[in-house]
Amino acid sequence: MAQVELILLQRVEKLGQMGDLVKVKPGYARNFLLPQKRAIRANKSNLEKFEQQRADLEAQNIKRREEAERVAERVGGLKVTIIRQAGESGGLYGSVSSRDIAEAATTAGLTISRNQVVLEHPIKTLGLTKVRVVLHPEVVIDITANVARSLEEAEKQARGETIDRNADEPTPAVEESADPYAPDAQPDVP
Repeated sequence: MAQVELILLQRVEKLGQMGDLVKVKPGYARNFLLPQKRAIRANKSNLEKFEQQRADLEAQNIKRREEAERVAERVGGLKVTIIRQAGESGGLYGSVSSRDIAEAATTAGLTISRNQVVLEHPIKTLGLTKVRVVLHPEVVIDITANVARSLEEAEKQARGETIDRNADEPTPAVEESADPYAPDAQPDVP
């Protein structure tokens, strides 16, 4: 299959650093790298233009990375609480997506977009989950998403206490057998 040659305008994880010439599949270039302004096509005019602007681009990149590092120091170890309805076994009736985590983080004081939240798959169970947040292509932090049914349950989970998932339902009382012929019934012997 034919590949497209591009010049990276910023670091792209598992691909390369700023200024690298890379060959990628056309769909990846067309649908992700080019629209996100992470790369430009590698032709003669773009190569010349990039070399002229390289110093400015690197200076801007360093400035954005330093800002992201300051934010990472300030909010490192952030914990967000997300309240959802769940079944008896702890499975959510829906799921927690990157958008939900971004909104909760923004409420907690870290303004991020859903595109910066890296989730391998949506969260579908109650509990604590580590989530990666990309503040800059070179600065990544972990935040903890605490998914619970109530604020009280979230506080217990945060302290590391085990949660009885069936606590909402009354435990049925064990009744004594009234049937004298039941196998475990004791005979009335005076």
